[in-house]
Amino acid sequence: MKVYFRVLRYVPNLGIRLVQFFGYSVLGIVFGVVNYALVIPLLDTLFGDTKDASQAVPAYPTFEPSLDYATDLFNYHILTTVRDYGIMQALLFICIALVVSMLIASVFRYMERMAASRIKVDVVKNIRMDIFDKVSQLHVGYFNDQRKGDLISRFTNDVVEVENAAVNSLKFVLKEPITILVTFGVLFFISVKMTLFTLLVFPITGGILSEIIKRLKRRAIQSQESQGRIVNILDEAFGGMRVINAFNARWFVLGKIDAETSYHRKVNLSMARKNELASPVSETLGVMIMAGLMYFGGSMVLGENPELTPGKFLGFLALFASIIQPAKNFSNGITSVQKGTVSAERIFRVIDTQPLVKNKPDAKPIGEFKESVEFRNVSFAYERDLVLKNINLKVEKGKTIALIGPSGGGKSTLADLVPRFYDPTEGEVLLDGVSLRDYELESLRKQMGVVTQESILFNDTIFNNIAFGLEHVREEDVIQAARVANAHDFIMQTPDGYQTVIGERGSKLSGGQRQRLSIARAVLKNPPIMILDEATSALDSESERLVQDALNNLMKNRTSIVIAHRLSTIQHADEIVVIQNGQIVERGRHETLLNQSGLYKKLIEIQTMDR
Repeated sequence: MKVYFRVLRYVPNLGIRLVQFFGYSVLGIVFGVVNYALVIPLLDTLFGDTKDASQAVPAYPTFEPSLDYATDLFNYHILTTVRDYGIMQALLFICIALVVSMLIASVFRYMERMAASRIKVDVVKNIRMDIFDKVSQLHVGYFNDQRKGDLISRFTNDVVEVENAAVNSLKFVLKEPITILVTFGVLFFISVKMTLFTLLVFPITGGILSEIIKRLKRRAIQSQESQGRIVNILDEAFGGMRVINAFNARWFVLGKIDAETSYHRKVNLSMARKNELASPVSETLGVMIMAGLMYFGGSMVLGENPELTPGKFLGFLALFASIIQPAKNFSNGITSVQKGTVSAERIFRVIDTQPLVKNKPDAKPIGEFKESVEFRNVSFAYERDLVLKNINLKVEKGKTIALIGPSGGGKSTLADLVPRFYDPTEGEVLLDGVSLRDYELESLRKQMGVVTQESILFNDTIFNNIAFGLEHVREEDVIQAARVANAHDFIMQTPDGYQTVIGERGSKLSGGQRQRLSIARAVLKNPPIMILDEATSALDSESERLVQDALNNLMKNRTSIVIAHRLSTIQHADEIVVIQNGQIVERGRHETLLNQSGLYKKLIEIQTMDR
C-alpha cells in the first residue's frame, strides 16, 4: 500500500479530489440502489394489496433519518395515489420516480468518472515529468549501464499500468466496497435471514479470487521486464538498420526479437489464464449463490406463514444480483492494482536513484571565469580499475590545451571531469582556484560548450538545433553563429533554410554538416571554455577542412581543451599533453615534442604514414 499511496501523492489537491470522488460515488450508489428498491413497490402495485383502492392510507410518517422513514413516505404516496386517482396513476407515479432516480444516479456517476479521470491524467503527467526530471539529473555513466529501451518502457508502459491502477483503484477497489456495503444495508432492511444466508456463502468467492490474484504479481514483474527488453531491441535495431542490412544480420535480429516476444507471450498468456479465470469463477459461484437464495427465499414466501411478500423477495434478488458486478469489478481492480504496483515499483527504483554528481547544499554560482582550470592530483575509476592516475594539469584562461594519446588512455574521461559529468575518485578539479564541487552545476555548465565526435542533433528545425537550450534568441544571432561555423551557405541551400527539419539525429544532413551545426550551437552559446572531443575524426578531407576552419573560429579568445589525433587540430595548441594508460607521459609544444622522439612523435609518424 505504501507504493499506492506514493502514486496518489502525484495528484495535486488530493484531499479535495478524493472528497469530490467519494461524494459523487456515494450519491450515485444511493440513487442506483433506489432504482432497484423501487422494484418492490412496483411489483406490489401490480400484484399486491395496493390494487384494492379502498385500502386504508396510513398517517403521514414523522421525519427521522432512517430507511424506514423513506419507505413509509414512499408507501404513503403510493397508497394515496391509488385511493385518489386509481391504480394506473400509481403505476405511472412509480415509473416516473424510477426514471428520475435513474437520471440523478447517471449524473452523479458521470461526475464521479470525471473526477477519477482528472486524477488519472494528473498522475500520468506528473509521474512522467518526475521520471524525466530525476533521470536527467543522473550522471552520464548511468546511461552507459542502463538499457535505453528499459528506461523508455518505464516512461511509457509502466506509466500506463500505473494509470490503470490509479483509476481502477478509485473506481473499483475503493468505490465498489461502498456499493456492496450500501446494498447489503438495504438487503438487511428487506430480510435479515436472507442477508445472513448470503454472508455465509459470499466470502467463498472472495477467498478463491484472492488466491488467483496473489499468483499474478510475479508474472506481472516478468512481463514488464520483458517489455523493456523488447523496446531496447527495437530501439537498437531501428537505429542500426544500415549495419543490419550491410552484414545481412536481419535474421539474427529477428531471432532475438522472436525469442524475447515468445517469452513475453508465454508470460502474458500465463497472466491471462489467471486473470480470465477470475470472471467465470465469480460468475459460477454467483449463480450457485443465487440458486441457493431462490430456494431459501422461496421457502419464506411459499411457507404456511410467509415471512416475505413476492415483491420483497424479487426486489431482494434484484438487489443481490446487482452486487455481483461490483464484486467482479473489485476483483479485477485488485488485479490491476497488483500490476500497477509492480510497474510503480520499477518507476520508483529509477526515481529514487541518487545522482552521483549533485549540488552541495551551499553551492555558489560562478560570476565570471577569470584565471584557469586546474586538475590537481586527479585520479578516476569507473568501477575498480583506475582510468586516470594522479593527473596534474593547469589550463590558463585563453590558452588551448590538446590531449592526445592512444585510444582508451583516458583523454575523454579527463575532459568529462570539467563540466562535472563525473567527479574525480581522488583529487579535485578547480576553476579559478575553487573546487568544481563548490559551484552550482547549472552555473558551471553555462561556462562551457561541448562539441563531440558524434553530433547530437534533434528532429527539429535547423534554427531550433542551433538555439538549443537558449531562450529569446534572435534570428540574426543564429545566422551569425552559423556563419562563424561555416554552416550558413549549406543551410540556405536546404528546402526551408533555417526552418528545415533535419530528421532524427540530423539524418538528412551529411556528417560535416551535422558537425558544423554542433559548432554553430556552441558559438551561439558563447561560453568562455570549450571542450572539443574528436570533433573532426569522422570526417572526409573536405568536410574536415570546413569544420577545422569553424573550430579555429570557435576557439578564438577562448579557453579550449581539445581531444584529437589529427595534426591540423593540435599543432597550433599552446600545450600538447600526451596521455597513456591514464597518465601524462609527455607535454609541451608541437616542435618540442617532435624533437623528444617519444610517444607523440611516434603517433604523428603513424598518422603521416596512414595518409
